Amino acid sequence: MDHLPVLLGEAVEALAVSPSGTYVDATYGAGGHTRSIVERGGRVIAFDADPEVALADDLAGRVTLVRRNFGDLEDGLAALGVTLVDGVLFDLGISSLQLAAAERGFSLQRDGPLDMRLNPREGASAHELLSSLEERALADLLFEYGEERAARRVARAVVAARAAGALPDRTLAFAALVARAVRARGRRRVHPATRTFQALRIAVNDELRALRRGLSGATAATRPGGRIAVISFHSLEDRIVKQTFRDDRRLRALTKKPILPSSGELTENPRARSAKLRVAERAA
Repeated sequence: MDHLPVLLGEAVEALAVSPSGTYVDATYGAGGHTRSIVERGGRVIAFDADPEVALADDLAGRVTLVRRNFGDLEDGLAALGVTLVDGVLFDLGISSLQLAAAERGFSLQRDGPLDMRLNPREGASAHELLSSLEERALADLLFEYGEERAARRVARAVVAARAAGALPDRTLAFAALVARAVRARGRRRVHPATRTFQALRIAVNDELRALRRGLSGATAATRPGGRIAVISFHSLEDRIVKQTFRDDRRLRALTKKPILPSSGELTENPRARSAKLRVAERAA
């Protein structure tokens, strides 16, 4: 499966790339945004926690790959001896390549282990999390991170399956359990387990705390006049970005309303439908 970077032109344009500039791609993934920055003459420091991500051969020399989560952006730059950069780009979506890899456990349409770790060598998997959380804590997690209205029913079903020794450890079986708990009726545009999968992925990877830390690190590392651009995919992420750009006095928001994908992009890449781009400039 090819990965189509979302809002590619708009995001790179927002960075106002200078041929002599150094930029951070906080979420390298398949390298689409990085490549576009390099094509405009910029040098890139790319972050990615996924140990399976590889730097394309033709980007060597213009790109430095840092195998760390973007929550560690400030420390990662410091380890390279970099104090200031000209811009930072975050694309918070899961890569199509990760979704296509059934063994990673992100997709509820492909059968694989219920894992969901961005770095499968660190931390607890989604199944391990489900095996340990109390019912109320799980319901709160699903409601907060997934905005799942049936959170209590899903949590109850998980705990009941666990007590019976039948908690699924595979994605499709778990998605089916959630669908039964949600009691979805009729045809739906999205799978009834989508919000639960989102919540688990956020929890497993501590994504919201990482985003806050990453934005703080990006703000500290961006030179005055430099840009920070963030592509988010759900309301929890967008809310954090919006509040940070509004409340941090070191930043000046350049987008009162988020930039959305064009109709042409949505036709070519339906996964872009929930994407929102916000941009801020580092104040002097």
